[in-house]
Amino acid sequence: MTLSAVILAGSRPGAADPVAEAEGVPHKVLARLGGKTLLEHVVAALAGAGIASIAVSANHPAVEAEALRLGAILLPTARGPSESVALAFERFGSPLLVTTGDNPLLQSEWLKAFVAAAPREADVAVMLARRDRVEAAARDTRRTWLSFADGQWSGCNLFLLATPAAANAIAAWRQVEADRKRPWRIARRLGVGTLWSYWRGNLTLTEAMARLGRTLNVSAALVPATDGRAAIDVDKPQDLALIRRLPPPTKAGSAS
Repeated sequence: MTLSAVILAGSRPGAADPVAEAEGVPHKVLARLGGKTLLEHVVAALAGAGIASIAVSANHPAVEAEALRLGAILLPTARGPSESVALAFERFGSPLLVTTGDNPLLQSEWLKAFVAAAPREADVAVMLARRDRVEAAARDTRRTWLSFADGQWSGCNLFLLATPAAANAIAAWRQVEADRKRPWRIARRLGVGTLWSYWRGNLTLTEAMARLGRTLNVSAALVPATDGRAAIDVDKPQDLALIRRLPPPTKAGSAS
């Protein structure tokens, strides 16, 4: 399988980023960790996984310059993350890996294991990490948890758009972004049965992914992370401080 990848590294015009301000850099992906920028860590992980075409979606001159220095393909951003991914999907097609520039713990071994664990029939695969694994790796981290019958989960900013049908998922993502201030429209798309099962605590994450996939007319699959560090990105200065205290990630694969 020949893979391409896009790293989302855009910024909202006029919005101050607390990580960038704390680190004294023009954009948070330019903050340094072990002598390298956050973006450099992500590009290196993708390159180490054998991904030949690595693109960076950016709209800040300093980030664009760093992307070019790292040998990445430069792509423009759009009005939101989903539209930026849509531009990358139009450029590269499937299969396309999607991640973010503030994901410096990303490891080549995790990427290889993620792709290998994604079911062959899946149009879209998503990596998430169980809370117990995340807290075992970094007890002090603060994440946003999704609660399901089989535990609490956090996203890992890692997606595989495996087939051309993944375009349906991107289109739905764009609609969710458009409706973010009208949550009843998002809920209506999920269906009453799915929302009722979730509210009662009877819905596992795997079941939720399958139902969501049917709603979007795609086959969607969950790939659990076995290393909880996969869920730790840099949203706040405290996240970067935590990462700097952590020992290096293990070389074990991330997917089971």
